[in-house]
Amino acid sequence: MTNHHQHASHPNVIARLKRAEGHLRKVIDMIEDGRPCLDLAQQLQAVESAIRNSKQLLIHDHLGHCLDADGSESDREELKAITRYL
Repeated sequence: MTNHHQHASHPNVIARLKRAEGHLRKVIDMIEDGRPCLDLAQQLQAVESAIRNSKQLLIHDHLGHCLDADGSESDREELKAITRYL
């Protein structure tokens, strides 16, 4: 069974990931075209940054919206588990 969560930030996360996908495709094309390593490194940095920002946005949104205010044990465990990815 799927547990479907939809938050206001998800369209922004998707847009960021699509941007990262575009950067990654560009890196592959650049490698195939024999572009200089400095150019490749700059594009790879853009990929990393876009993915990192997407992950942080998703996690911060989760922390703000998904954890119950009552501070139950399961919430504390989930908080502990998700913060490993920050």
